[in-house]
Amino acid sequence: LKPRRFYDLVIEVAIVRPGPIQGDMVHPYLRRREGKEIVTYPRPAREHPQDELEAILRKTLGVPLFQEQAMRIAIDAAKFSDNDADGLRRSMATFRHYGTVGEYGVKFVEGMVARGYDPQFAQRCFQQIEGFGSYGFPESHAISFALLVYASAYVKWARPDVFLLSLLNS
Repeated sequence: LKPRRFYDLVIEVAIVRPGPIQGDMVHPYLRRREGKEIVTYPRPAREHPQDELEAILRKTLGVPLFQEQAMRIAIDAAKFSDNDADGLRRSMATFRHYGTVGEYGVKFVEGMVARGYDPQFAQRCFQQIEGFGSYGFPESHAISFALLVYASAYVKWARPDVFLLSLLNS
């Protein structure tokens, strides 16, 4: 990734996890970041807001990497009810509900298709979200971890003796 700014660390923390790896999110993101793949945002039928996915996925180059993005897609693009969206969130957020994300697949895909999204795109989008499984990662957690990454890298660079000692102590 070669991070150049703090938010790049946030992405890095979020993307190197089982969910994004299983959901085939890593390589599309990297290709788009390197300019090898064009960032596109599929659009619904004309009677619906044309920029709804772009608004949700702009900062991650069209690839859903965070739990909040999956929820926004379900609510905005698939028109999930509050109860269904909460159920999807719960299925992504806890090990007790491991494997239950798939229960929302038909509703998700049908909701997007009914609004004019391409069926193959809707299916692929849900497969990415399903890759979250019990590994759904909120953006706020990624930001917190990225701060720890930054601080650790700084201490390793500025005070390698202190860094080594802290590793030994832990």
